[in-house]
Amino acid sequence: MMWIILLVVLAVLVIWFIAAYNGFVSLKNKVEEAFSTMDVYLVKRYDLIPNLVETVKGYAAHEKETLEKVVSARSLAMNAHSMDEKIAQEQNLSGLLGRLMAISESYPDLKANANFIDLQRQLKDMEGEIANARKYYNGVVKAFNTRTETIPSNLVAMICGFKKMPLFVVKDEAQRENVKVSF
Repeated sequence: MMWIILLVVLAVLVIWFIAAYNGFVSLKNKVEEAFSTMDVYLVKRYDLIPNLVETVKGYAAHEKETLEKVVSARSLAMNAHSMDEKIAQEQNLSGLLGRLMAISESYPDLKANANFIDLQRQLKDMEGEIANARKYYNGVVKAFNTRTETIPSNLVAMICGFKKMPLFVVKDEAQRENVKVSF
């Protein structure tokens, strides 16, 4: 009788371990899918940036430093390899894009340019899509990280090598502040 109870307990533990492992794999795949979806939107934004920079360049030639920083940040973000690196570079690029949009406030002719208005609208729409993709990514990462840290599933995470995933958050306090426009 004792052997039967021991076998039943062992079978339950094995089934639980398999279910917990499969849950981790499922969440890991959702995290990767969410990041991939966000990456698609980021690439679309990368494609908009050169057009936006060229349009601004024609009106704001003396803003060369800001324009160069945007182009450089775009390149660094595009070439980032890891999730952590991609997140850090995207945060930098987002802050610089805010400054680029602020520059346009100083140039009434630029603000009235149809091409600039269209690019600005496209970028605004893209930023909304990116924000939604980030929310989804962070939600899935939160579920994954919660599972990796809570008992008893943290035992499966530890045994199988599942580690916490990075959230896509604003780390730079300057990005939290409103962009100041002065004339």
